[in-house]
Amino acid sequence: MDKIVVIVGPTASGKTALSVELAKLFNGEIISADSMQIYRGMDIGTAKVTEEEKQGVVHHLIDIVDPSEEFSLADYLELAKKTAKDIISRGKIPFIVGGTGLYVSSFTDNIKLSPSKADPEYREFLNEYAKKNGTFALKQLLRPIDPESYEKLYDNDVKRISRALEIYRDSGKTVEEFNRESKQDPEYEFLKFGLCCEDREFLYSRINKRVDIMIEQGLLSEAKKIFESDRSGTARQAIGYRQLDGYFEGSMSLEDAVESIKQESRRYAKRQLTWFKRDKNIIWHNIDIKNSKEILNSCSKHMEKFLKV
Repeated sequence: MDKIVVIVGPTASGKTALSVELAKLFNGEIISADSMQIYRGMDIGTAKVTEEEKQGVVHHLIDIVDPSEEFSLADYLELAKKTAKDIISRGKIPFIVGGTGLYVSSFTDNIKLSPSKADPEYREFLNEYAKKNGTFALKQLLRPIDPESYEKLYDNDVKRISRALEIYRDSGKTVEEFNRESKQDPEYEFLKFGLCCEDREFLYSRINKRVDIMIEQGLLSEAKKIFESDRSGTARQAIGYRQLDGYFEGSMSLEDAVESIKQESRRYAKRQLTWFKRDKNIIWHNIDIKNSKEILNSCSKHMEKFLKV
């Protein structure tokens, strides 16, 4: 069975740096598993890997669609599977790297989803409902039929809330039930690494620092440009962008907007850890206990055993 390496963890934990070093050592290419880095132009706010950070390692599924375009989980799985097969056919090791748990677990669990798009009429109805009653009211529709998705999704994540409602309308199943029943036999053998912290404040400090750097790098001008061109509102649903909407409208100070980005990023990191900790096959490394060299050496030893088997 062909082999794939997976590297996950919360935002600002160092996934990119670790994956690049391992890919260099083991002749790999990286497949991004980040639901926001797929969008062109959303670079600073998503901490998109730079050419310098890539160090010559090929990265896939980054900058593949415009924010105004529809992109579903089924689309991601189709592209990720095709890319993994191509990488393997060239004698290289695919690395699935990212913090979007749904992307990662759907790939490793070999979920089969239809590539068909959402029902346009029903999606339009849901969009109009959200505009008229508010996004929180739209989310309330999920509560009696899919309480798990209701708890997981952000109040203003119209796209994923709508998708959960569509799945229930079409199948009578919750998202979790639908995904579970869509599992197929595994196509690959996986080695999974995770980055986390014993001291949560250590991670939160890294997140806060990253947000400050984003502001210095020009996040405000990037967000404003995206808002002006993105009619679908994709950027307005993304952490690092949606908090700036109030600042641009004059209802929030820049200081408060930046603090809101930090707060939401910390909350997101907590949700990511909760998601990934459910997977008992992940080999975890604490970034506040071991330095990057120690973690790289440990992962390298696991890789050597994994590839020899």
